[in-house]
Amino acid sequence: MLTEKMAGEIVRQTMIRLKRNINIMDHSGTIIASGDPERVNRIHEGALEVLSTGKPVVIYENSQKYWQGAQPGINLPITFQNRIIGVIGITGKPEEIAEFGELVKMSTEMMITQSFLTSQLEWKQRLKERIFEELTSANPRQEFIEQRLNLLNIRLEPPFQVALVEIEENPFTNQELIQRMEETLGGTQVLPGFVSANRLFILTSHMTEKEVRKKLQSMQSVLRYLHLPFRIGLGTSVSQQEDIRLSLEEAKWALLLGQKEQSFISYPEIETKAFLDRLDEQVKQKYISRVLAHLSERMLNTLEVFFDCNLNIGEAAKKLYIHRNTLVYRLKKINQETGYNPQIFQDAVSLQLAVWMYRLKKKSE
Repeated sequence: MLTEKMAGEIVRQTMIRLKRNINIMDHSGTIIASGDPERVNRIHEGALEVLSTGKPVVIYENSQKYWQGAQPGINLPITFQNRIIGVIGITGKPEEIAEFGELVKMSTEMMITQSFLTSQLEWKQRLKERIFEELTSANPRQEFIEQRLNLLNIRLEPPFQVALVEIEENPFTNQELIQRMEETLGGTQVLPGFVSANRLFILTSHMTEKEVRKKLQSMQSVLRYLHLPFRIGLGTSVSQQEDIRLSLEEAKWALLLGQKEQSFISYPEIETKAFLDRLDEQVKQKYISRVLAHLSERMLNTLEVFFDCNLNIGEAAKKLYIHRNTLVYRLKKINQETGYNPQIFQDAVSLQLAVWMYRLKKKSE
């Protein structure tokens, strides 16, 4: 529990405040951290006495010769969970340092407790991420999953759904962000964690899609409050545990194919694009060339806005900042160049598919 790294940090922090040399001894009485580097790895007999009796040992100048490896000062037991795990020594005249000895001891024990709690949280988080990794593998090991879920007291029941949260800039530590998410999402049937440096997963279970969306809306409010730029991709709900990996893939597609300005994208919104992206490259290129002919970037953008506005000329003209007559002219021009009339539903579908294929191709390039 009392590592050299932790002891070194305690010594550093305490010496900044006290302007006194501090020694930390482990359960064997060995100095593992000190303001005086030459004393590290030496046995401190005063610490051995503290470890055997559980009581503080005060060493005066005239009694220093009786304590090998010791200097004048106060040595106090470090207690964690009702067990002595080490000793902290403050070098100096006992009468000068006696008044803050107990304060140093209490501060040290608090730092150790905090470190323990943090390590426990980190351990639990790593376990959650390992469970998710196993759940979304090609051949998940059920026994492995169940054992680790039981350790965390988490229950996963169908239906299951995966969301991915992409965060561009995160000034918080991973653990701080996860804690915020868990406080917002709540419950023992939600599994959050990191899949990469800037992507988090959220696995929900035993919730309707409406309930999942409500939870994600709450989380969006928190992320906005924290001023974190984010995008969320949501896969569809699945009833089998082995299909969780499919929901994860759908969440990835949602982030990949959704518009950059969209903060929330569900898979059904981009499902058609996902199907198109899986087509053979030669088939796609042939279709693009045939349908779009040689439309300029301006004409392609006009089509995209027109389709986004559900073929509404007035609304599309406003978004394009052009007169509606100008838009009508452009649509006629597109009809002449491609042979497809954007104002006729069936032709519009063909043009929309071609535009999507073209944009996906450009994005992949």
